[in-house]
Amino acid sequence: MKRIAFFPGSFDPFTKGHADIVERGLKLFDQIVIGIGHNPAKERYFPLEVMVGVIKGAFNNDERIKVINYNDLTAKVAKEYGAQFLIRGLRNTTDFEYENTIAQVNRQIVDGLETVFLITSPELAPISSSIVRELHSFGVDVSSYVPYPLEKLNS
Repeated sequence: MKRIAFFPGSFDPFTKGHADIVERGLKLFDQIVIGIGHNPAKERYFPLEVMVGVIKGAFNNDERIKVINYNDLTAKVAKEYGAQFLIRGLRNTTDFEYENTIAQVNRQIVDGLETVFLITSPELAPISSSIVRELHSFGVDVSSYVPYPLEKLNS
């Protein structure tokens, strides 16, 4: 049976830290579905359609990676795509506290859905989407934080 993992997030933007989690995840799973979730409480900084395109491009349209957007419970969407696993990256203990609670609930929603935590590579741990957004909004070059050409974000 194919081992499918679902990697959910807002990915606004998708960073090198996210890319690192996907690349390492491909050593564990046959396919990874990257799901860009819709959060009605947040307005996106980068357009959703642009982010879908840059994420696909960051992985050279690797057939093992599928990029979708969704507006439903993460566990339900993971099940729809046949995922038996959720992948989450952890930068620190604060991330663990938050993610652990969500993992427990997701497992109640979809029986047997396991969350796999991958510890962020040390050199990428300081990178977060919110920091990248803030730097970008002040005109700072954020190209060292994202795995795709920056001009693609501005298209």
